[in-house]
Order: sequence, then structure tokens, then C-alpha cells
Amino acid sequence: MKLVSYKTEDAEKLGVFVRGHIFNLHSEDKLIPNTMNEFLWGGEELMERAHAVNNGIKDGSIEAREEVFFEILAPVPHPTSCRDGYAFRQHVAAARRNRGVEMIKEFDQYPIFYFTNHNAIQGPGEIHCMPDHFEKLDFELEIAAVIGKKGRNIRAAEADEYIAGYCIMNDMSARTLQMEEMLLNLGPAKGKDFSTVIGPWLVTPDELAEYMVPAKDHHVGNNYKLNMKCWVNGVEVSDGNVADMDWTFAEIIERCAYGADILPGDVIGSGTVGTGCFLELNGTGLLNDKSYQTQWLKDGDVVEMEITALGRLSNTIIKENSDLSILKLKKM
Repeated sequence: MKLVSYKTEDAEKLGVFVRGHIFNLHSEDKLIPNTMNEFLWGGEELMERAHAVNNGIKDGSIEAREEVFFEILAPVPHPTSCRDGYAFRQHVAAARRNRGVEMIKEFDQYPIFYFTNHNAIQGPGEIHCMPDHFEKLDFELEIAAVIGKKGRNIRAAEADEYIAGYCIMNDMSARTLQMEEMLLNLGPAKGKDFSTVIGPWLVTPDELAEYMVPAKDHHVGNNYKLNMKCWVNGVEVSDGNVADMDWTFAEIIERCAYGADILPGDVIGSGTVGTGCFLELNGTGLLNDKSYQTQWLKDGDVVEMEITALGRLSNTIIKENSDLSILKLKKM
């Protein structure tokens, strides 16, 4: 089932995406709320009711009216929190190699994550960035899991039961701001807090069953063979696979939930797949060829991401007309 949040008549609504069309869930079952957050807090009962509507539309037993005029939003427009992990060893190792530093041994000991700005979640469409963001503006190709029920101190062996679904994630990054502030061993903050894109819809785990593969050796949890790609202005720049995750979402959730509640509507990103950002690609290019032409996102660029079974996420980068600069506010 593909759950989608959208806006029509200035109201946020919840629907299912079936054969290229959106159908409102509340219209077919009045017990299903009309927003994603309320729906996720309803737990397994509401999820089963949504599946019943979705299946009825598919087999023709429900004659639902498709939505015509709408704007697709982030599938979870108002997350309770947003964490981002560091699950792909290939990306971490390449980025460190490109900087001439050794791989961190702790990467293989435990999964890590940071909190980013859950109020900066966006869906398909325009991403408005300030001028300072364009100092090495970058995309990051990721997959995200969305939590579907409250939990605490969860074992990895049980953690997949807490996942409501998956979606594409683009962890937008302003690299100059990020690198400056992280010299102080705190962050990332301003280099990340302006936009995190998820979408186009939330795909429930049952739709991914055919793609399931074993987790890597000595790891626990569901893993999926899903190709991940990114294009900038129609040119393919990234190609990876979800199956390359070294740390599973189950293991990341186990760490997130240690001594803390995870809640319905929490978004948890995987971290960047190998080749999944310009920071890594530029570093690798320069390592192999000192005349390599580096690339960063520019005003008007179109970023498209696709993950098998999760859809295609498209955004256009827009530069705000402003002379405000926090880079210029630095003290001597």
C-alpha cells in the first residue's frame, strides 16, 4: 500500500496511491482520519482498515472517486522527530579516504544518528535555499523508515514491527556551513536544518516482501534489494542499493529507543548510500584526477531520486533573493 499526504481546498488529507491515482481514505472509511499523523497514532487497527480500502479499490469492490486537483506533500508532513543515520560503510569509507584519514573503527561497533530539523520536512516540488546554502549545496540520496507505533528499549530482533513504511529521503546539505560548525565538534546544524525532503509516498513493508534479502553478516533485521538512483538535470550522478546498508533499520531503531520513546510519525533516515552525494563524488574525482571539475547544486537545478518500489521524488532548487548571510557574521 502506498500512503500519500496531499492538499486540496487548502486542507491536508490522507489517501492511497493506486494505479496512478490518489483516493481519499476518509471518504471510503469514516473511521480513518484525514491526516497522516492521526492515522499513524491509530496503530494496527487503522492500518488494517486502510489496507481494506486499498484492496477494495484495486479489485473493484469499492468504487472510489479519484482526486483531481491536489498538491502532493511529504508523506509525513509533520513528523514527531527526524533522525538521520550513518548506515552505509561504502559512503563513510570513501568520504574519509578522500580526505586522507583512516576509517573509523567505531563504525562497525554500533549504529549512530543525529537529530535534524523535523519542521523543515518537505515533499516534492521547490526547495527554497538562502544564498549561504549555495556555498557547496549538496543532495544526499537515502531511504527513510517511518515509525508506526510507540516503543521504548526495543530489541533489534523485534524492531521491524515498529516500522509503518518506507520512503525516499534527500538530506539536503550546505557543506560550507556544515564543515565550519563541525570544526567545533558539534552538529551538524545550520548545514542541514533548512530542508529534508521525503516522498513521494509511504510504502508499507508488505509491498517490499519480494525484495527482501538477508542482512549482512553479524547483523539483525530486514534488508531489501532496492536500487537507488539520483539524477541532476537529467544526468545520472548516483547509483546504489538499499541492500548495501551495513546497519539495518532494526539495529538503528534499537539504539534510538534505548532509554527513550520512539513515536508514531518519527522519521529515521538511513544515511547516504555510496556515491549518493556530490561531497563524495567530488572527493573521489579529485583523488583520481586533479583536474576533475567539481559540481554542486545551483539555482534552477532539478534533483530526481528513485528507489525501486518506492517511487520517484523530484525537486527544483530555488535561490532566495536575499542579502542576509550568516557566513559574513563571523567574528575576527
